[in-house]
Amino acid sequence: MLVPSRRRLRFEVLIVLGLSLGQSAVYSLVQLLDKMTTAPLAQGTSTLNRSQSTREYFDLTYQVLDIFFALVPVALVIYFLTEHWPAGVRGTSAFRRIGFDFARPGKDLLQGLGLAALIGIPSLGLYAAGRALGITTSIIPSALDAYWWTVPVLVLSAIRHAVVEEVIVVAYLLDRLGKLGWSVPAAVIASALLRGSYHLYQGFGPFIGNAIMGVIFALFYIRTKRVMPLVIAHAILDTVAFVGFSLFGKAVGLG
Repeated sequence: MLVPSRRRLRFEVLIVLGLSLGQSAVYSLVQLLDKMTTAPLAQGTSTLNRSQSTREYFDLTYQVLDIFFALVPVALVIYFLTEHWPAGVRGTSAFRRIGFDFARPGKDLLQGLGLAALIGIPSLGLYAAGRALGITTSIIPSALDAYWWTVPVLVLSAIRHAVVEEVIVVAYLLDRLGKLGWSVPAAVIASALLRGSYHLYQGFGPFIGNAIMGVIFALFYIRTKRVMPLVIAHAILDTVAFVGFSLFGKAVGLG
């Protein structure tokens, strides 16, 4: 197997993060500063799924394109994680190496449901506490108009976020930091802080909550070497938030 040098790995990680969630973290920090210097955070609003056109099918087109192109960095890291062997020698696929496959659907689903419950319930309390303390903005999970495609697009958006974040921030980053000589605790902390940082635009409460989630998810991955349960858990959490808000938000006085 051809092993890339540490210098090459450093540039690779910087490129991947610059094209994906590292870029999101920088924008998130700037947005947080913008909100803090405009008004108290408690008066701010963070909208996660915005309408991009007043024309229904152009809005749908923009939404689908956003989802598709957001997944391109995932394809890039899968390529980087693919083991390059000499001609005629076959190695383990990148999907199998990180457990991003359907080798054990039942167990992955059960573990995903358990992780979703473990993270989701305390997150509601943390959000409420953040709002009470004035360190968290009002979060609007969906501001899409009510079309026939709204719910399917929100589900796809939830899956997109789950795949991008778990494959890149957990499976890829932990692999690369390990190859760069980082200790396990340092790699876990770096992964968790990155996860928290691209949620800073929502306030300090979501930063803390997502960083804690990042530690739990990273430790789970190190133990199991499977990212699929994390993707399932994340997709469930976002689907409940996005779709639930879209369908019932106004009915319960939200939005």
